[in-house]
Amino acid sequence: MFGGGGGGLNPRKMEQMMKQMGIDVEDIEAEEVIIRTDEYDLVFDDAEVTKMDARGQETYQVIGSPEQVDAGSAGGTASESDDGDAGIPDEDVELVAQRADVSEDDARDALEANDGDLAAAIGELE
Repeated sequence: MFGGGGGGLNPRKMEQMMKQMGIDVEDIEAEEVIIRTDEYDLVFDDAEVTKMDARGQETYQVIGSPEQVDAGSAGGTASESDDGDAGIPDEDVELVAQRADVSEDDARDALEANDGDLAAAIGELE
């Protein structure tokens, strides 16, 4: 695209050309990237992530070597620390709240205290 794939092109010159074409490039300081599929998760630790915005169309490039893990098993720590729900699914919270006739906050607390065990949480609240 830019004369032999840009191999002989000065990076500063390449950046100027991209800006002229309306393409903005930004490096993202990513700690972890997770790609989820139905069959497995791909986990990239310390990946290089570049965001390219070409007139509103955003493209992300991830460079690194992923580890393949079981589906849904990656990334628990980020969501747990953000909202403190310890990975309890909202559906479970709603079910316990309805069955035990309590608020969703009380249901979540009971589920967390019982490691996500629905029956034990309901039993504790009744």
